[in-house]
Amino acid sequence: MAENKTKATEASVASYIESIQDPSRRKDCEALTELVSKATKEPPKMWGTSIVGFGTHHYTYESGREGDTCLVGFSSRKSDISIYGLNAAPGHADLISKLGKHKAGKGCLYIRSLADVDLKVLAALVEEAAKAKHHARC
Repeated sequence: MAENKTKATEASVASYIESIQDPSRRKDCEALTELVSKATKEPPKMWGTSIVGFGTHHYTYESGREGDTCLVGFSSRKSDISIYGLNAAPGHADLISKLGKHKAGKGCLYIRSLADVDLKVLAALVEEAAKAKHHARC
């Protein structure tokens, strides 16, 4: 069975964030690192070369495929910040409707700037998603 390409690494989160060219995006990623770390109670860790992840979640699909990923993570992409893992939050659709300006994909939430969203709602989404994944392990 194929292994996940994206794994936790020992790369520096600070170096990744410092490498973000746009100063306001860099500042948003610094603030997002603090917000997610506080909400998950997990330190940031690089997953692959471009995802800042928090905690670890072991998953098993119905097909039998299993692996590990971060509880919640984010990555600065060309036009947006992608946030991963929030769909696990109970009632996430209701919370996301209160978030503010964003786009949603199958497994990601895309925001252009933290100024576009309600940070309390974002923190609640992160916290609830992390709790749901922790409880799924127990």
